[in-house]
Amino acid sequence: MDNNFLSAIESNWYSFVTSIFVFWILFLLARKRVSFGKRVLIGLGIGVVTGILFQNLDFDTKAISTFGSIYVSLIRMLVVPLVFILVLNSISSLTNLEYLRKIGLKTFAWFLGTTGVGSIIGLLVALLMNPGSGIQQAAPADFQAREIPTFSEVILDMVPSNPINEAAEGKVVPLLIFAIFLAVAIIKIGSRNAEAVKPVRDLIGSITQVLHQVVKFIIRLTPYGVFALIAAVTSHYGWDTLQELGRVIITSYIALIIHFVLVFGGLVLLVAKVNPIKFFRKIYPTITVAFTTRSSYATLPVNLEVITKRLHVSPRIASFVAPLGASVNFNACGGIWPAIVTVFTAHVYNIDLAFTDYIVLVFVSIISSIGVAGVPGPAVISTTVVLTALGLPLEGIAIVAGVEALIDMGRTAVNATGTTVTSLLVANSEGEFDREAFNNQDDDEEISLQPAH
Repeated sequence: MDNNFLSAIESNWYSFVTSIFVFWILFLLARKRVSFGKRVLIGLGIGVVTGILFQNLDFDTKAISTFGSIYVSLIRMLVVPLVFILVLNSISSLTNLEYLRKIGLKTFAWFLGTTGVGSIIGLLVALLMNPGSGIQQAAPADFQAREIPTFSEVILDMVPSNPINEAAEGKVVPLLIFAIFLAVAIIKIGSRNAEAVKPVRDLIGSITQVLHQVVKFIIRLTPYGVFALIAAVTSHYGWDTLQELGRVIITSYIALIIHFVLVFGGLVLLVAKVNPIKFFRKIYPTITVAFTTRSSYATLPVNLEVITKRLHVSPRIASFVAPLGASVNFNACGGIWPAIVTVFTAHVYNIDLAFTDYIVLVFVSIISSIGVAGVPGPAVISTTVVLTALGLPLEGIAIVAGVEALIDMGRTAVNATGTTVTSLLVANSEGEFDREAFNNQDDDEEISLQPAH
């Protein structure tokens, strides 16, 4: 029998046995009542160590990555029904359209405003760090840029025409718009005759409760999924691979950390009047899951739990802001990253950018961030739009593609955190933030999800 075939079987066997052993450890920790957040962090740590060892030993992580893919598939299963029902339930529960108009404007103002600030931070850090100035790498010959839709095509793609077909294709923005139409109709009819829409509201409420239970089932798998995902990524992106594009990675994470600490921390402290350190400690399950899954939608169930049970924001605000944030709030993917890639591309191809180009960059980053899908890799679309608007070679995207997945983990963590911050700010302005419970309740008490017995 071929030696390579035997080696592949042996390598995958190590991967499978390692996965089962780690899952057994995490299961025992759950039985010992170790908190959910701590088990997620333990899974993350074991995943990093496992990935490094497998890379050094040249072992295949296919079996491990398969478990990670199963976890992501299960949690993606919730995306369409969860987003649709949560938005429908949240808006239809409102008693008048004026309230909807008020919280909607506040939510979009914070989403787009922080994305614009993120674009400026990414631009300034990139100009300071000069990523790409020392890289002499040609774009791959088979690289094909994504087709950029026209403005009218973008608008038409957002308008729902066949909600069932769009749900099957995973198009979330049209579903959001369809849910808003239904919810507004319920509010309108309910304002004239509450009994006429009571059965519909009761049905929506019941479905919401059932979905919440399904969410809890899947969230319990998070420590296992985090281990599998981070082990596969760490094994694939070793230190040697990262050296050539190290400056891009460092620049990206400096900008992400600045935005995370100064912008988010500043808003929490100055606007919401909340201790930022306590705030970040409470939301670390959201940060961890977003970092490892690289998906705003995959993080949505955990984020909803964190916002309502750790931050003590009202479910009405949380179920409106969080699903919307998973679709349109991309501080990092739509703001920070396109700015860094723009400067990187300009340096690689020796193209000078004027001050007016920087203004266009910020404006286009804000607009292109709206509607970017909350799944791994959406920043490519926003970045393509920005590079095209500035007349820069799209090959710059291909050059950084080798390490983009690693950077995307940090980007998604910032995106999800931005949604959490916005939920707090909107709730605080509407008097739907329980400050006393936030200050007095233990962090792990509410979100500790134990396996069913």
